[in-house]
Amino acid sequence: MTLTKQTITKIEKLHYKGKVYNITTSSGNLIANGILCKNSGGLGTPAHDRVVAGMIHKAHMGVLFIDEIATLQPSTQQELLTALQEGKYSITGQSERSAGAMVRTEPVPCNFILVAAGNVETLRHMHPALRSRVRGYGYEVFMQETMPDTEENRLKIATFIAQEVVKDKKIPHFSRDAVEGIIIAARRAANRKGHLTLRLRELGGLVRAAGDLAVEEGSKIVERKHVTGAKAMARTLEQQIADKIIEHRKEYEVIITQGRQVGRVNGLAVLGSGDSYSGLIMPIEAEVTPGGEAKEIIATGKLGEIAKEAVLNVSAIVKKYFGEDIRKTRDIYVQFLQTYGEGVEGDSASIAVATAIISALKGVPIKQDYAMTGSLSVRGDVLPVGGVSSKVEAAMEAGIKNIIVPRTNLKDIIMDSRQAAGVRIIPVDTIGDVLREALDWKGHEQILKRIAASS
Repeated sequence: MTLTKQTITKIEKLHYKGKVYNITTSSGNLIANGILCKNSGGLGTPAHDRVVAGMIHKAHMGVLFIDEIATLQPSTQQELLTALQEGKYSITGQSERSAGAMVRTEPVPCNFILVAAGNVETLRHMHPALRSRVRGYGYEVFMQETMPDTEENRLKIATFIAQEVVKDKKIPHFSRDAVEGIIIAARRAANRKGHLTLRLRELGGLVRAAGDLAVEEGSKIVERKHVTGAKAMARTLEQQIADKIIEHRKEYEVIITQGRQVGRVNGLAVLGSGDSYSGLIMPIEAEVTPGGEAKEIIATGKLGEIAKEAVLNVSAIVKKYFGEDIRKTRDIYVQFLQTYGEGVEGDSASIAVATAIISALKGVPIKQDYAMTGSLSVRGDVLPVGGVSSKVEAAMEAGIKNIIVPRTNLKDIIMDSRQAAGVRIIPVDTIGDVLREALDWKGHEQILKRIAASS
């Protein structure tokens, strides 16, 4: 959290000369005593000697910064609100060293500016009256997670790397090529085309890991190979889990990367959320049978609600291409293989589901050296999804050389040029494009012509 120029100017005009206190909160009464008061001394200590000002009092005529403010107990937030409103608050309570001795003073001045930070999702835990006070007399500022990928901002990343090296005092400086490797990591972490991440903590960890590798090798400068090695060494827990899942599935031939099969497709998914994505191969199988009295679409594999809806939407595509309402004439079974551990959320497997169902319906085999990701509209348009770089990386690591992605996601894919060698990224706009590319149409040319005519 940084103070804006307007806030600093306001502080200067009010002649606030006090110190700025930075508090990282935690749960429990101890933090309440830490902010509001802090007493010391045993039972025999005179009351006036047991009084130690809390942070709100030390910040008098200054600034008090509280990180993760929503983790404060509601009672403490209420007391903080009282202090802000009245500009004074009694030093009261006891410390862990006071052997039970209590103290309460007359109200002590604590006129300060509060700067607080927290995540958007934690705002619901913030005391409503305190938040109203912030909105009414101050500002709520949403901090960006990314910045545009411009030459100026790339230079800022380079400056940050130099600062981390100087701060660490043990690792060597980075070559230009190594800096470029960190910038590529910043692009990937942004998960947004034309942007760099502002999550500098993660980049700092990568800088130190690359520096440590250089030190181990006795190198006087950090090279690109050290950055690459650091990425492999410092994989997140989600990435390590994904590696194990892929390894396990390949051992038991759950992931197939060769040949042709009807009704089976390699979908792509991600583990984790927020800023921690890890790609994963997600095999999907479909079977279409003549419908019974009660026609059904059955999907298994611990699916979330959005994923289930994506399965239902495929029926509109089939009706568009083939004129058949499969929800009235067929029973459709879709299985997301071995996803009971991680589950499936979202609709990024929509094009994979549609491909598997159409393949099973018409008996056209799918090329197993293909993998795909993309959302699907009811009109057949392929829409963008998240985590594309991680998904592409997972497909490459599994040995898949043909990867279908939404065209609108093409600029989101950040790969080292050496990684991309021998891999074909196929951008698509419609489900028709997906089917033409991923299915083996030999002997089924008439069906392909029908799809082309309906697209």
